[in-house]
Amino acid sequence: MEKEIEEYKDRLNNANVKILVVDDREDNLFSIETILQRDGYKIVKADSGRAALKILLNEQDFSLILMDVQMPKMNGFETASLIYERDKLKHIPIIFITAHEYGEELVFKGYKMGAVDYIYKPVNPELLRFKVGVFVELYQKTNELIKQEQQLVAANLSLKKEVDERKASEAKVKLLNRQLLENNAELKTINEELDRFAYVASHDLQEPLRKILLFSDKISINLAADETKNNVSDYLQKIIDASRRMHVLINDLLRYSKHTRLSDDFKKTDFNEVLVDVLADLEVEIQKRQAVIVAQPLPVLWAIPSQIRQLFQNLISNALKFSKAGLLPHIEILCELQPAASNGKAVNGIAAKDNVYTISVKDNGIGFDTRYAEDIFIAFKRLHSYHEIEGTGIGLSICKKIAEKHNGSITAVSVIDEGSTFIISLPENSQVNV
Repeated sequence: MEKEIEEYKDRLNNANVKILVVDDREDNLFSIETILQRDGYKIVKADSGRAALKILLNEQDFSLILMDVQMPKMNGFETASLIYERDKLKHIPIIFITAHEYGEELVFKGYKMGAVDYIYKPVNPELLRFKVGVFVELYQKTNELIKQEQQLVAANLSLKKEVDERKASEAKVKLLNRQLLENNAELKTINEELDRFAYVASHDLQEPLRKILLFSDKISINLAADETKNNVSDYLQKIIDASRRMHVLINDLLRYSKHTRLSDDFKKTDFNEVLVDVLADLEVEIQKRQAVIVAQPLPVLWAIPSQIRQLFQNLISNALKFSKAGLLPHIEILCELQPAASNGKAVNGIAAKDNVYTISVKDNGIGFDTRYAEDIFIAFKRLHSYHEIEGTGIGLSICKKIAEKHNGSITAVSVIDEGSTFIISLPENSQVNV
């Protein structure tokens, strides 16, 4: 009973096993089919090599091929050779069935064709069933291994894809974090500028307004008391001076805001022509202070003419404003072209691949402490009160923004009582920063 149960289980397991039997004799086909049917195999028969090849064109899911060697027109060896020319059929094992005892050479030829074994006629049914069972089981296990390998490859590909996606996500997160940090830094800078702006609005603008109100009240009181005209004239002059300071401050604030937000057209700009216009505008102040200004030839660069004009005007005005008492101002405007850095390092923040023009505005004025070389470019930052030297503390911050908008930079060096030098670095050829 137990043996019958095991045989039944085997037949169930073999129900999906297809075996192709190839023989030119019908009785041999029938005999092999009868022997193997009891094990539950699905038998497909072909009476020639060509018939077998025709079947294999449409069906490749055979677990085993049993093939007679001696067949007319196309023998078993030739058929096997043609079968194994197709990649999809190379995995199917072939057992040759023959009535001849071949020598080692022909046997080796069969194995070379792809045969896994030989069965000799007359066929021993039990031996046939045993060998077929062994090779069918081996085929099934091999197929199972192939499936597992395919699943492993698929799992590896899926894992690789997941890892790649995770890496891409991590890279994206890093990029977003970097952008967030940059945005935070920019927001911090903007907030600092807003704080300084608020201070100017609440303090510097209030101061001239208080004077205007104060002296306006005094005028009203004097007029009511019929005081002398001299007092009224003096008060009016103070109001005018306070109003003028407020006017300058408001204009500087508007100019600073413009350079922060607006973009003008870049064009080929002759810096020599711009300098001539600036000196013409400052002619009265230059003559008043008897200043001497000498300039080397300047370049023609891709720039915003109005901003370069503002840059020169602010620097030269500062040089005149901060001149030493009792010493005639002497201002030099120097220019030098520095070749692209051979060591691969950036020059004053400009890419190493670019040639760099350095334009220096040098004076013999009062100078400043080098500890404040960076602070002087911060908006509304002043080293002197307006009572000592007129100004709003915005001019140099505008110069910094103009230089940066042209993909350049500005720095300053100074010695107290020996003058200052402001150095503008601009790339000879560069994409504009608009």
